[in-house]
Formats: sequence, structure tokens, C-alpha cells
Amino acid sequence: MRRGFLKKTVLAAMALTLGLSTLSAKEADWPKEIKFGILPVAGSEKLKEIYGSLTEYLEKKLDTKVKLVITSDYAAAIVGMGHKHLDMVGFGPKSYCEAAKRANAEAIVAGIDIKSGVPGYYGYILTKKGSGLKTLEDIKGKIWAFTDPHSTSGTLVPSVLFAEKGIDPKKYFSKVIYSGKHEASILSVKNGKVDAASTNNLSFGRGLGKQWEKEDFNIIWKSDLIAGNPIAVRKDLPESLKKALKEAFVAFKDKETLDKIKYAGYAPVTDKEYDGIRALIKLKNSIAKKQ
Repeated sequence: MRRGFLKKTVLAAMALTLGLSTLSAKEADWPKEIKFGILPVAGSEKLKEIYGSLTEYLEKKLDTKVKLVITSDYAAAIVGMGHKHLDMVGFGPKSYCEAAKRANAEAIVAGIDIKSGVPGYYGYILTKKGSGLKTLEDIKGKIWAFTDPHSTSGTLVPSVLFAEKGIDPKKYFSKVIYSGKHEASILSVKNGKVDAASTNNLSFGRGLGKQWEKEDFNIIWKSDLIAGNPIAVRKDLPESLKKALKEAFVAFKDKETLDKIKYAGYAPVTDKEYDGIRALIKLKNSIAKKQ
């Protein structure tokens, strides 16, 4: 009886050891720290407040340190991933397409729009309430603000809109600036520093009741649904880590944090879902060559 008991104990111990060694082998190639880059769509402190809980959640879910990195601009995020200084980045659709091309980025999930319930968001063109500027025709000869050259809703989508309408921004507006951030564009319209600017419903929603009110603006144009802002990882990360990250984002249900980000949650996506954005980039470049 005793010999049988010892045999079973030894076998159980061996099975446990094998199981642990398999688990260790699976996770041995994970980085000790995952550097999570966020685009500078708002101030650093505000972004840390918004994404802090998500970062903590990922750490607990993966049992791995996750460091939040607010990049200086869109280009820095792409370069950071390309040089392996960033392991994961919350990109916009256009900047993701650039990163997939130049920085080995791979989309795993995207934010789900609260109203539509699908991964995506909408571009806006704003003017100040009381300015009398309510159409694209009204803002001719006025001061216009794009955000960042790599921004989808802040630059790419309105640029294609203008091209389709035969508008050359440099000739149509009295002045064209790049604000660098969606928050800066919205505040510039509110404070009368620019007459009109392009942004999106997510960035607009994040500042409502804090930095501005809906009544401060005219939304003179709204785009069709744009492919969702993707969370992308370096393609060369271990497959087990990429899978764990995807599952963690999809399982994230903290309403308070999601409300701050203005998402209903995250949904799995693939690179192919951004081919429509690539088509817009190609169209914009083609038009630019003709002008």
C-alpha cells in the first residue's frame, strides 16, 4: 500500500513539474516588460488617467509588467515600434497602415463604437457656435486646422473629402495649420484661434463636460464609419503573447475606463480590415500628384 502511494505521489509530482516546465517554456520568450505606446491625442496626464486602469488590468491578466508610454507624436510611435522600443501601440487607422508597412506592426483588436456597436468611429468638422460657419462653403477663406499628418480623421479623411469636392486647402483657406493633437484642434476652435478643424467623435466625446460642451460647436460635417482605432503589436512578438493580449483586450469590461476612452469594448480585427484606409491613402497621394 505504502509503495503504491509513493509511486502515485512521484508520478503526480513529475506531471506537475512537466506542466510547469511547459508553461515556463511557453512564457520564457515573453519580454519582462511590455511597453504600451499611446498616441498624443490629448495631454499626457489626461491620457495616463484614461489608460492607467487598462494598463493595470493587463499587468494582472498577463502577470507581466506593462509600461504606458505617451509618444511625442504619431511618427515617434511608428519609429518606436520599428526600433523595438515599443511592443504595442494604440494607433489610428492611417498611422497603423504606416506602421504595418514600416514597423512590422500587426493589428489584434480595435475599439468598438458605443453607438454603432462595431469597431469604428466618425470624423467631424467643427466650427464655433455663433460664428455663422455652418457649411463647407462658409469656411472658405478662413483659418483651418488639421491635426497630425499621420492622423486618419484629423488629416487623411478630410483631405480626401476636399479632393473629391475639388478643394485645395492651401488655396481654399486663408491659412492651414497642423495642431498636433485632436484636443488642441477642438480647443483652438472653441477659443477662436482657428475657424474650423477636423477631429472625430471619440476625441470630441472625451472632453465633453470638462474642456468643452457640445453647445460650443457646430458639427458641419460627419464622415462615414471609419475602421476602428487598432491596438497593434510587433509582429515578431511570441504568438502566445499576442494571443494572450488579444484575449485580454476582448475580455476587458471595465465600464468606467471604457467610458473615458469612449468605447463599448474591444473586438478582434485583422490587418485586412484596413485595406479601405490604404485605398484612401493611395487616392490622396494620387490626387496630390495631380495638383
